[in-house]
Amino acid sequence: MEQARMFIAIALSFLVFFVWNHFFIEKPADSPVQQKLPATNSQSASEQKKVMAQSNEVTGSPVTSNIPEKPLNEDTMITVDTPIYTVVLSEQKACFNSFILKNYRENVSADSGYKELIQKENQVGTILTHFLGNSVPDMQNALFASTGSIQKIVVNESPQVLSFSWMSKTGILVTKSYRFYPDQYLIDLDVLVENRGQSVVNDTLVLTLNSKISEHKNNSYGFEGPGALINNQLTTVDLDDIKETPVSTGKIKWISVQDRYFISCLIPRQEKEARIEMALDSNNFLTTNYLEPIPSLSPGQSQANGYQIFMGPKSVSILKDANVDLDKAINFGFFDFIAKPCLWLMNFLYRYIPNYGIAIIILTVLIKILFWPLGTKSYKSMNEMKKLQPLMTEIREKYKDDKKRMNEEVMGLYKTYKINPLGGCLPMVAQIPVFFALYQMLYGAIELRHAPFISWINDLSAPDRLFQFGFSIPFMEPPFGVPVLTIVMGATMLIQQKMQPPAGDPTQAKMMMMMPVVFTFIFINFSSGLVLYWLINNILSIAQQYLVSKTKT
Repeated sequence: MEQARMFIAIALSFLVFFVWNHFFIEKPADSPVQQKLPATNSQSASEQKKVMAQSNEVTGSPVTSNIPEKPLNEDTMITVDTPIYTVVLSEQKACFNSFILKNYRENVSADSGYKELIQKENQVGTILTHFLGNSVPDMQNALFASTGSIQKIVVNESPQVLSFSWMSKTGILVTKSYRFYPDQYLIDLDVLVENRGQSVVNDTLVLTLNSKISEHKNNSYGFEGPGALINNQLTTVDLDDIKETPVSTGKIKWISVQDRYFISCLIPRQEKEARIEMALDSNNFLTTNYLEPIPSLSPGQSQANGYQIFMGPKSVSILKDANVDLDKAINFGFFDFIAKPCLWLMNFLYRYIPNYGIAIIILTVLIKILFWPLGTKSYKSMNEMKKLQPLMTEIREKYKDDKKRMNEEVMGLYKTYKINPLGGCLPMVAQIPVFFALYQMLYGAIELRHAPFISWINDLSAPDRLFQFGFSIPFMEPPFGVPVLTIVMGATMLIQQKMQPPAGDPTQAKMMMMMPVVFTFIFINFSSGLVLYWLINNILSIAQQYLVSKTKT
């Protein structure tokens, strides 16, 4: 009885874990967009850096500018093409309007377009710049102009620089210079502020990441929203909590907006005291602002602020290569310390067997071997318990009206035969952290996105569907079809359940019988990579339990 209760408790813990994270994640609460962000009080000075583009000499003379004039509404789109991405910039806003990753596609279809990181609903772009304060009041409506007339730049062998400038009515010249590299996702950004006016500039520089959050997101352990590395600690803000916690301060190494597989980051070249402010409107449009005070600039002075931009995949190896702790953005939750070594091992196996489905199978086998002694101990204990079932049934019948005496007799039976009633379950409990870690890793690993396995399973990050239908099916998310892998997994759970010692209590027995059915419905919308792991683990467990039952003790 005690063993059955423990097994049900373990199964229910899995059930609660999956149901809560897969079905009961609330949708983002609507919150008003902050139209005007309050100025920060931080006074830490930024060390000047030499800007990439050559600027005009700063003088205290009357305001002059060689920035080319353009009609108010005539915006030019400038394309920068590299081997790994294509970015389109708005000249007037000096920001990114489109960012396409050439190594990733929108969906699993071979003829689908490349992955676009800036959604078409995001019409204002990202990496915008303005000031908070009274020194540069017209910065919000600034119309930049590029320093050249080129509308397309091809980056093949050496880095290329693209600069934009704008002069305020009060004589403040702002120059944004981007440096693009041919073989990396990191982009350099320098913002040079020159005071060519007659008054002191004492404002806060603001850089903005904008993103349109998916309305039909599924974030079961797949974080979507803003994040930052503050005081060397990863900080993420759930979309539901932005209204309550819209501001974060501290030593900021980077800020980000990310989804399940991709991330956009702004990285100050120097980790410094700064502020982050976030807002999410009723249309799921997310604004994340990085606010950095600049030193007081007297007439004739300038200030250069250096940053890097990363827009690309949430791949541990790629993020590590950036060398700014971006890999900390990948977090698999409480058991991250287990999940990341498993991810490394899966990728290691893939180098030699270029099929992630097979890599998952081998990974599952290796983990099963690691826990084989614990599993053997558990199944031996279950077999001993099974032998006692006739005696336990007699005790329950004899003392069915005296629960206290029944429990005393059952415990006496355990003592007589030297059996620990929890001996079959405690080894299983020890494996739960690994199960949860693998669940989170397999769900969030970009390596499985559009990764084929066999036949109809051409995307291990998506649910398996055979013979797709044109009509909806209850409890199933699109696409609709036959979840073959999930059905087989449910069958293996049923076999496992049949091999367990029968529960003495009828209610517990019914619950045990329902578990395979419930889990099958839960897994019906999980990625095929997750289901494959669970299926192989079940098959190995059945084999181990069978071997133990046939071995004489």
